[in-house]
Amino acid sequence: MAVAYVLEVQERSKSGTNAAKQVRKKGLVPAVIYGKGEVTESLSVPADLLNKAIRQGVRIFDVTKGGAMQKALLREVQWDPLGHDVLHADFYRVSADEKITLEVKVELRGTSPGVTGGGVLVQQIHSLSVECLIVNIPESIRVLINDLQIDQAIHVKDLQLPEGVAVMNDPEAIVVQVSQKVIEEEAPAAAPLAGEQAEPEVIARAKPEEEEADEKKK
Repeated sequence: MAVAYVLEVQERSKSGTNAAKQVRKKGLVPAVIYGKGEVTESLSVPADLLNKAIRQGVRIFDVTKGGAMQKALLREVQWDPLGHDVLHADFYRVSADEKITLEVKVELRGTSPGVTGGGVLVQQIHSLSVECLIVNIPESIRVLINDLQIDQAIHVKDLQLPEGVAVMNDPEAIVVQVSQKVIEEEAPAAAPLAGEQAEPEVIARAKPEEEEADEKKK
């Protein structure tokens, strides 16, 4: 289940492109926190801590400013064009007893006997829309494929979900399946059509020195 990550932030008074650039030069990330009927606040967040938390899969943060703490969900992240650094982050205020809907990644576990038997594993769904309490947010939805044979599939309705977690996707949707491997046979060379003649064998012309040697023999 999701564990809150403490994030000490600063209030950000200026907005706009130039102001955001100045914030980033200080090793901070421009951010906002909103929701729960309260005013939207502009923040500056330590870039190194935020990047580390995101790459660890952290979703819930205890956003702390001036001794006051707000529990928040990381709702949206804007990355640089190379996907290395966070340019902006949006936090949404939440309560521990509040149900929310969010996307959670699908994690395949185990080895499929269908794949070891020559089949191809095809994952149709890589994330699921789930509804749960903040304290029950799973890091991932794990799907065991140890019994998956060729021509078999695991549907959304087949998933074993953590307690208190409901999936909003179509129950009949296929999450993962093992398909037959398609082997393309090499097409045989086409036989000449009736009335057509095969091209005659090309006889290479003798080289000049070979012709000269033949003349001397004569």
